[in-house]
Amino acid sequence: MSFFVGPFTIGVNSLMLGALYFTDYRVFLTATAAAALIYATGFTTCSAVGVFLKRFFTGEEGIGLRLLVMVFLFLIIIVLFLELLFHGYKYIPFFQYTFNNTAFVWSLLGTGISAIFITFLLEGIARYEIWKNKMKESEQLSRANRQSRLQGLKSQVNPHFLFNSLNSLSSLIHEDEEKAEKFLDEMSKVYRYMLRNDDDELVMLITELNFVRSYYYLLKTRYGDGLQITINISPADYDKWLPPLTLQTIIENAFTQNVMTKDQPLHIQIAKSADGIVVCNNVQPKLISQKTDIESGIDNLVTRYSLLHQSRIVIEDSHTERVIYLPLFTCKTGGCA
Repeated sequence: MSFFVGPFTIGVNSLMLGALYFTDYRVFLTATAAAALIYATGFTTCSAVGVFLKRFFTGEEGIGLRLLVMVFLFLIIIVLFLELLFHGYKYIPFFQYTFNNTAFVWSLLGTGISAIFITFLLEGIARYEIWKNKMKESEQLSRANRQSRLQGLKSQVNPHFLFNSLNSLSSLIHEDEEKAEKFLDEMSKVYRYMLRNDDDELVMLITELNFVRSYYYLLKTRYGDGLQITINISPADYDKWLPPLTLQTIIENAFTQNVMTKDQPLHIQIAKSADGIVVCNNVQPKLISQKTDIESGIDNLVTRYSLLHQSRIVIEDSHTERVIYLPLFTCKTGGCA
């Protein structure tokens, strides 16, 4: 608002003092300094009130009430400072000034309307900046989701995985048709989940867990006792939300980087934590591991969570285990962690 001090100063002094304001240099300098001081102090007071009200009225639902209270207080402040200015000029002899009610009303109307206009203009600019930042975050989150889906899709639909799945299915057909049918059913669930076309930022925990169980069934058929995944989640948490393919990314990271044999099984535990879930696995690293591509999946997961209203994944690594804490959301928008 400081930008408007000059125009208001000249305008009000013109109304109050008339031609004398421009013909007597003493009047011009003194009146300009006095009015500028009054307006600068008044606008500074209004700015301080605006900042306080923004902190007091938080959230989208408080905008209308905040603006109403802000305009009301601004008008009171303007009246008080104009009263000080108009009555103060009577005590400066060479101003030859007497209170002019018409000039006061016009000054009050001009300053008040301008203050209201400036208030809504600045609020509009602030809302636009917030909207622009939200759009930017939404685009970043959408990009992170696409990257995550592509990463998961690449890991599942690559020829190596497909060959192993079909090879396992072929073996089961000859050994146990019932198990082969079960394997094919779980395999279809995995691919259906991976290939779905929706762009949901979050899915229900129960949906993700059902996918993990199907995914685990395929891996278990191949690795046998070399892989053990246990899920200990209360049904009370099933209706909470998390980014899709979150658990798949962590599981894939674990079995890709660690040895899995009958004598050295990989144990992955998915359990409830204080404000979400925790995924823990023992560490027995492979001698050769393409860690860069796999860790990029974890990095992407961290990015996705950070874009969901600043929710944060906590990763704790030691020589014997890796523990990952995942926040859960109580609503689909992600703002209710």
